[in-house]
Amino acid sequence: MIGPLLIGLYVFVLAIFVGFEIITKIPPTLHTPLMSGANAISGITLVGAVFAARMGGLNASAVLAFVAIVFATINVVGGFLVTDRMLGMFGRKRKS
Repeated sequence: MIGPLLIGLYVFVLAIFVGFEIITKIPPTLHTPLMSGANAISGITLVGAVFAARMGGLNASAVLAFVAIVFATINVVGGFLVTDRMLGMFGRKRKS
């Protein structure tokens, strides 16, 4: 039982370090396309969480699915707002 848990923890910690190294090396000009990609991934997470939430009664997995729905929704909406604002900075200046 402890073997799979340690392997999962090992992969999780490695993913944190690799993700941090990748994100810190990205130039600022690529942040907007990466934000759009992250929004797509969060949308997939949202769909998976909705499927997990409707699978059964009120148990731990349903509560975790609800939490995943809330966080993924916040991430998707916030990400699209930030992306829209960043893309608006590249548009033409409006004359007042």
